[in-house]
Amino acid sequence: MNVFWITAHPEPRSLNGFLKREGQKALRSRGHRVVESDLYAMGWNPVVDAASYGHDPAERLHVATAAKSAHAKGTVSADIRAEQEKLNAADTIVLQFPMWWFGMPALLKGWFDRVWHQGYAYGKRGPDGEWIGYGDGFLAGKRAMVVVTMGGPAHMFSERGIHGSIEDLLFPIHHGMLFYAGAEVLSPVLIMGSDRYTADDAELALAQLRERLDTLHSATPLPFRTQNGGDYENFTLRPGLSPGETGLGMHRTQRVASPRCTDDYCA
Repeated sequence: MNVFWITAHPEPRSLNGFLKREGQKALRSRGHRVVESDLYAMGWNPVVDAASYGHDPAERLHVATAAKSAHAKGTVSADIRAEQEKLNAADTIVLQFPMWWFGMPALLKGWFDRVWHQGYAYGKRGPDGEWIGYGDGFLAGKRAMVVVTMGGPAHMFSERGIHGSIEDLLFPIHHGMLFYAGAEVLSPVLIMGSDRYTADDAELALAQLRERLDTLHSATPLPFRTQNGGDYENFTLRPGLSPGETGLGMHRTQRVASPRCTDDYCA
């Protein structure tokens, strides 16, 4: 299996750094190939600009149009093209980051902004003329899993927790980025209360991560509804589906049980 592991944390000696190194070591020991993009170590440029697409700076920049044109002509910048080649070669994507202000670090968001541009990650039609997305796209046939650390304890991210449920907080990433691009999205690895971790806690988190890495190829993905599978009309869920649901859960074919959590980690 070819695994593309993307990380965004500024400190190699952090819990994130430890989990990344040991997780990748576990995969390689099982014969898997791991390619990494450590965005901080790479000095990744997160800024979308005309240079990203070989666009004439004297002309007004329409970002999506310029990106699509550059992709078709092969004039996207070399750093973007290198990341796309890693994505193309991968069977599975591991996306690892600390949750900062209820989302991914800005550096990682900038990676998505530049790499997943129109013409590559979206803005395509299938053979039937329908727009491709949500269950179909350039990641079709690939799997993706998020590994995220959070400073707050698990009860703060529960359904009644003050931060909101972790399923809802990760929905824009799971559904809006990964599933939209066609990936089969696996349940996340959640490391809660990480600011208080001891060395023993880190080993428990690593054991959890290793267990999940062992099932990357076989775990059941999250049951999101596909865009063109008949559940939507004009991109709106058909009446009668998910009765009583008014939130994000309606876009799943079945209710997903909340992860079993201590205040330190979830399974």
